[in-house]
Amino acid sequence: MRFMPILVVGLVAGLSWTGAEAFADAMRIEAVMSPKEQIKLDFKDGSKHFVLLVRREGKAEGSGPLAGGAVVEYGMHDIIRGVGGHPGGYLEITAPSGDIAYIKWRVRAVFVPGEGGKPRLLDNGVWEIVGGTGTFAGMKGAGTMHIKPVTKTDRRFILEGELVPAS
Repeated sequence: MRFMPILVVGLVAGLSWTGAEAFADAMRIEAVMSPKEQIKLDFKDGSKHFVLLVRREGKAEGSGPLAGGAVVEYGMHDIIRGVGGHPGGYLEITAPSGDIAYIKWRVRAVFVPGEGGKPRLLDNGVWEIVGGTGTFAGMKGAGTMHIKPVTKTDRRFILEGELVPAS
């Protein structure tokens, strides 16, 4: 009889975990983002520091409820060339239905040695849903984010994680 309470707690915890997992939608999207508007502050003090305010646009390709959506980045990239930085901002993803998801993101930019001694940038961080309309209203979710260069101006945003519809 001493094992009965432990068995009951174990069964309830197991059912709760299984139930929560059933409602989560795994997602992975990539969007090549092209600048549409930019404002840049270049520090003229020799520090190689700059701040870029940018609006980029792209299309989300991949899997999950955000795939197929039009993506707009509203970003602020605070960078010291060759050292690192703290980019962050918001993504507005509009699904083909017109429903909108708002995502807050933050990455840490770190420069590492690359080919020929030229610095190579690693942009890795996190994202979370902070609002939405229609099917995205009340949705929760979070995951990892990576930014990779495509051209001198275009960037590939890669988001992976889980989305949970409003209950």
